[in-house]
Amino acid sequence: MPLRRLDHVNLRTANLERMIDFYTRILGLSVGPRPDFAFPGAWLYCEGQAIVHVVGVDAPPAPYRRDQQLEHFAVSADDMPAFLAVLEAEGIPFRPVDLPGMPITQINLNDPDGNHLHVDFKH
Repeated sequence: MPLRRLDHVNLRTANLERMIDFYTRILGLSVGPRPDFAFPGAWLYCEGQAIVHVVGVDAPPAPYRRDQQLEHFAVSADDMPAFLAVLEAEGIPFRPVDLPGMPITQINLNDPDGNHLHVDFKH
């Protein structure tokens, strides 16, 4: 049974609408079909694949810590200047990192709940 790819990331949040707005408006994902679960949430799609699932919860999640077991998740994209323009226009802090020996720049940022993610651009 060989694995094929990572399917999705699931994020719990007390700020469901704010998280949906961030992932759709800032990252360009779209809200799509989701099973009729008995709890609130949304599945956010990239090119026909639901890659981020957000689940609404009553209590805020624990604050972000650098020593968490799952430290971050990453996606790849094209057009880094356009993405950086969106982040700057929205006042979203980010940290670029050029990977040593690889033609990739990572743009590190945090979502509204403090989850660390990076968007990778080949150059």
